[in-house]
Amino acid sequence: MILDRFFSEILKISKLFLRIPQIAPFVMLVIVVSCKGEESAKEKGPWDMMQEVVESVKEPTFPKKTFNVVDYGAIADGVTKNTDAFKKAIKACTESGGGKVVVPKGEYLTGAIHLDDNVNLHLEEGAEILFSTDPQDYYPLVATAYEGIELMNYSPLLYAYKKKNIAVTGKGILNGQAGNDNWWKWCGKDIYGWEEGMPHQKDSLNLPRLMEMGQEGTPLEERVFGDGHYLRPTFLEPFESENILIEGVKIVNAPFWIIHPFKSKNIIVDGVTVESHGPNNDGCDPEYSKNVIIKNCTFNTGDDCIAIKAGRDAEGRRVGIKTENVVVQNCKMIDGHGGVVIGSEMSAGVSNVYVENCEMNSPNLDRAIRLKTNSRRGGTIDGVYVRNLEVGQVKEAVLKLNMFYATYTNQTGEHIPEIKNIVLENVKVKNGGYYGILAKGYEQSPITNVTLKNVNIEKVDEAFSLENVSNLKLIDTYINGSLMQSPPQTKD
Repeated sequence: MILDRFFSEILKISKLFLRIPQIAPFVMLVIVVSCKGEESAKEKGPWDMMQEVVESVKEPTFPKKTFNVVDYGAIADGVTKNTDAFKKAIKACTESGGGKVVVPKGEYLTGAIHLDDNVNLHLEEGAEILFSTDPQDYYPLVATAYEGIELMNYSPLLYAYKKKNIAVTGKGILNGQAGNDNWWKWCGKDIYGWEEGMPHQKDSLNLPRLMEMGQEGTPLEERVFGDGHYLRPTFLEPFESENILIEGVKIVNAPFWIIHPFKSKNIIVDGVTVESHGPNNDGCDPEYSKNVIIKNCTFNTGDDCIAIKAGRDAEGRRVGIKTENVVVQNCKMIDGHGGVVIGSEMSAGVSNVYVENCEMNSPNLDRAIRLKTNSRRGGTIDGVYVRNLEVGQVKEAVLKLNMFYATYTNQTGEHIPEIKNIVLENVKVKNGGYYGILAKGYEQSPITNVTLKNVNIEKVDEAFSLENVSNLKLIDTYINGSLMQSPPQTKD
């Protein structure tokens, strides 16, 4: 509105001076420029902004030098631990100015792999890196995070700390070898191998203590976990890093969260396949991160396929780094708790999420688009734009917006969250499960500005279940064959 008035006043003043022949040509130039500026300002929408993000994120480039891990002592027998060989090859690569660390065909057992500046870890077709299931192979402890809270814990399987220009590429396999006989049982659920009397992450000195430390602001150097605390390592974690490419590889059998960019920026995840059905096996979890592009990927997971995060509770508010400018394109989601999800760790806020040209379909996929938070988390989700989405089958809802998400202990507090500006357009759904939209906001903080445009849900038990939703707009939206109007309980 301010821009409209500004350009209007310019045009009024300019037209007065058109009567003076000496300056009329210059006035016409002002009018043309003003009109173009007004047109540009009006035309720029969320998808234009998405394109700007896409164009701003460039793939890292590397010198044309190769360092074969076999030349540094790696043995591809699936038995010999090659941790030192990987370390030596990466060190040689970065010390020479960077290049490609090549993993040729074969099975390579190893502990943690730490990337360094200007290193592209490249797995040739037929190469498989088998990560050890011995927790001792992930010492020394490093700065990492667990469910939105920072700590000193086992190293992620593949880790980069404050690095620039890094990549993991190729047609090989990254195999975490996690299962019910090792990492997974630490979650404390019998379906993952845990039995009564076994220790697990929810014991009082483990995850509950870490959560207390996050709330209290305990210094990171005092948050020392590792052995005896049963907090599983993430799989691939760039921590405070930038200019990152993860391309082409297949990732299977993860202990915990799988691709977890943390406090990082300028990230491309392209053509990656994730197949891992363990507990908390989220496919990709950008957290406190900016300018993230996830494209051409397939996710078949035991938890959310993509879960966009920004810290938990008091910790997230202290850190205060918003996750923003996340683009998801041309991806396929199979099993999972949700296709594209925001939360529940989102206390620092999430904005500008774009999802386009994706397919979601599985009887074991619970929701297509899901936003989850609560009054302990607080924070704001602002701007989620989805278009050209094909959904075969989901179990619970096409769109779920929940401000009362609960897990573990009591999740109520004094930090009422905000959810606003959610748009779905050109969406086709064959079977939406129980609800087209399942949304629950607070009376003092309703979910605001939800738009469905050209959405067709062929089959669903109920069109909507809504509490405290303001300004729900339905445009050319059909559910169970009927053209829908905004529900009466929706406030305008």
